[in-house]
Amino acid sequence: MSDVKVPAELLAVRKKIDETDERLLDLLEERFELTHWVGVLKANQNLTAFDETRAAEKLARLAELSEQRNLNPELVKELFQRIMHQVVKNHESLKSAE
Repeated sequence: MSDVKVPAELLAVRKKIDETDERLLDLLEERFELTHWVGVLKANQNLTAFDETRAAEKLARLAELSEQRNLNPELVKELFQRIMHQVVKNHESLKSAE
């Protein structure tokens, strides 16, 4: 750590960033809870864990929304591909647990 005093304004902004990060984690938790139930439904109905059409539509929509919000659509796409990959792994483990 350095001995440089951090300006109060910077500390306040960092606090808001930390709070935003916590809300993002809460939303991610909620998303995984919802996708868990999707996985249960798919497993009960013997559906595949990965729906290529749904994934492509979802990523295209997220790219569009990203551009509307001046966010990097490639970053958002990569982020959601990682999330969706984990969801598929979770769905596959539900199906194999039967």
